[in-house]
Amino acid sequence: MREKYRCRLLFPSASGAACPIADAHFAEGGCTTTIAQAAGARSRHQLDRDSDDDYKDLYAKRTMVEQTGSQAAALDILRPKLRRGRAIANRNTLTYVLINLRALKRICSAASAARPEAETVTLAA
Repeated sequence: MREKYRCRLLFPSASGAACPIADAHFAEGGCTTTIAQAAGARSRHQLDRDSDDDYKDLYAKRTMVEQTGSQAAALDILRPKLRRGRAIANRNTLTYVLINLRALKRICSAASAARPEAETVTLAA
């Protein structure tokens, strides 16, 4: 199911106020949008992505599978064009190895950034 949302200035009855953003659609009946009625779809549209706390808390609650799927989609390896099960299994294994290597690289770079640089000792002759 989907819900249709319309301009609040025109529906359910016209308020007589001008459009605050001077949208071209205002003269033709106002802005409209259609949003899925499910709770998850609604929360995606209502989520303030500029808010650091709420967005990061919600992202942290995602499962590891969802995070891996997001990384695979970012690497454009989510839907391989392979037919045989063994080839797909090999491709999935390589995907997980690549994602784990990227995570290891982030951990190593964070550890080296936290470690103070070793002082170099020069010997005078």
